[in-house]
Amino acid sequence: MNIDIISDVVCPWCFVGKRQIEAALELYAQQHPGADRPSITWRPFQLNPQLSAEGMSRQEYVVQKFGAARAKDIYARVAAVGAEYGIAFAFDKIARQPNTVALHSLIGLAGSQASQSDGLQDRVKEAFLRAYFLEGVDLTRTESLVEIATAAGLDQAKVEQCLADPQSRLAVEQEDQRARAIGVEGVPFFIFNGKVAVSGAQGPDALLAAMRQAESKAA
Repeated sequence: MNIDIISDVVCPWCFVGKRQIEAALELYAQQHPGADRPSITWRPFQLNPQLSAEGMSRQEYVVQKFGAARAKDIYARVAAVGAEYGIAFAFDKIARQPNTVALHSLIGLAGSQASQSDGLQDRVKEAFLRAYFLEGVDLTRTESLVEIATAAGLDQAKVEQCLADPQSRLAVEQEDQRARAIGVEGVPFFIFNGKVAVSGAQGPDALLAAMRQAESKAA
């Protein structure tokens, strides 16, 4: 079972969706003892591709995107759902809204550096989500990206090379465009065995059902 997950690091529902697919995989393992664990590949999507590399004030971004009053309600709902999955969102700690091309390039680097069984790409993805949503780390700072990525297991020299390589960023932008070309308008977006898609953080049961459907189609 191959699972492609299209998501963005600065999307809170993508953090929730990550916990939901993890729960779905646990259910799958319980129901299929001895079966190979499904392989996950994290794919890029930019919620805000128009942002400059310097990003912008988080407060200004939220007001522009949602309006102050509506944003409060939206994030209260996300926080409540996140709490159900052990995510203690700390939105008040976030000072900068980053452009995420560099983040995706490093997640892609992690995917190319190790087999899926090593879990390196998942660790890098998790590290960036936690840094942003739980610790409020400024992800517009190159030093922060290097520190987080290397702590998650990437080689520092390769991280720095990736961040300095325009081709790495171009590859992210091209993959983002491919996602939009197949109809992805919001994230998280899950694709199971290239056959069954689920859009949004639908919950572990819905994701497990999609996994079963994908296996049925393969059979």
